[in-house]
Amino acid sequence: MANMLIPVNERDLTPDEVEALDRRRRRGQLFLVIGFQCLIVSCLLTLWSGQDLTYSPGWMHPVAYWNMTTGALAVFFLLSGLRLRSGSTEFISY
Repeated sequence: MANMLIPVNERDLTPDEVEALDRRRRRGQLFLVIGFQCLIVSCLLTLWSGQDLTYSPGWMHPVAYWNMTTGALAVFFLLSGLRLRSGSTEFISY
């Protein structure tokens, strides 16, 4: 009897296709980890961004720019990781 937990389009894959699918899902897990790390750094940088925007002269706001960059990276990596891990029914922790 077929394993009903596996999606229909993944039941008849060749071993090479299964390996490519596992590689894609592992890369998605990596992107999720990187995304959450960037999100944590961005949240911590928020503490200093207000002070940087208040006290730095003119357009010299390096912490605010770094905060925006890490926030954009977090969004990119989290969305890419979710897209690459689509179809996975297991929690991977490694």
